[in-house]
Amino acid sequence: MEVGDRIPDVLGIDQNGKEIKSSDYRGRKIVLYSYPKANTSGCTAEACSLEAHKAELAAAGYEIIGVSKDRQELQKKFADAQNLSFPLIADTDTTLLQALGCWGEKVACGRKTIGTIRTTYLVNEDGVIEKIFGPKEIKTKIHAEQILKYIEG
Repeated sequence: MEVGDRIPDVLGIDQNGKEIKSSDYRGRKIVLYSYPKANTSGCTAEACSLEAHKAELAAAGYEIIGVSKDRQELQKKFADAQNLSFPLIADTDTTLLQALGCWGEKVACGRKTIGTIRTTYLVNEDGVIEKIFGPKEIKTKIHAEQILKYIEG
């Protein structure tokens, strides 16, 4: 997907078994971020950065939704362990990740693999992508600050 594209309506099932739809967020903006694997250092740092700045993002009109290939049970353990208060979609069949364009070939530890490409999409009130942060831009420990800096202009 690219800036100007509309995200899919059905995003998936979150860690609590709830179906998450973009239409449920109409009128609100979304920080939709994909991450490779729950409970790993980089993904934990990114999630915790977003949780720590959730109030500031909400004040700017944004809700947070995470997505990875992890099973629902692992997403739940991750959310509970890190006290995350936002939906984490368990996209085990990679339907959403592929639709977003953040599933594919990447280099990890010097070898090529297929997996989730860390990406963040800022989505407007109508479900349209306004900004994409690619994997080379994202600094996991301060990612929320990066988003807020962009939002504030």
